[in-house]
Amino acid sequence: MSKLKVPGALLILLTAGAIVFTMSSRARAGDNGNRKPGAVQVIVPDEDRFSPFAVTIRVGQWITWVNNDTDDHTIVSDDAFNTAGHRGVNVTLPANGGTYSLRFVHPGVFPYYCRFHAMLDDHNQPKAPGPDGGIQDANGNYGTPMSGVVTVVGED
Repeated sequence: MSKLKVPGALLILLTAGAIVFTMSSRARAGDNGNRKPGAVQVIVPDEDRFSPFAVTIRVGQWITWVNNDTDDHTIVSDDAFNTAGHRGVNVTLPANGGTYSLRFVHPGVFPYYCRFHAMLDDHNQPKAPGPDGGIQDANGNYGTPMSGVVTVVGED
């Protein structure tokens, strides 16, 4: 019986390839950031807000966020109230057409916010960043927190 000898460099190359394949498979299995055909879209227009603010979908549907603004934004799950899954979401939505997609497989609610344009108060409610809950404009008004909610309903 002969022993198969594998040179050290080949063994390292095969191990590295397996690690890269595993990591890329995990990325594809979850939320890959590409637009999904038939997905409900939430748009960031050329201003700091999500449009529409509230979306209702059915279990199994996708949401795709599209950033049409010239600034980066983020999708961060408010896990204190999140009952639809995808806990711990905290991704950057790049400026000028960046996208991010999630498929929802559980009924519930998915409240989210942009960490650049909102923060959570002591009660886990989004508020605009800055002093007194926002940055005051020339008219004395404070900003609105950039946030939204996805409601996922079960199948009929």
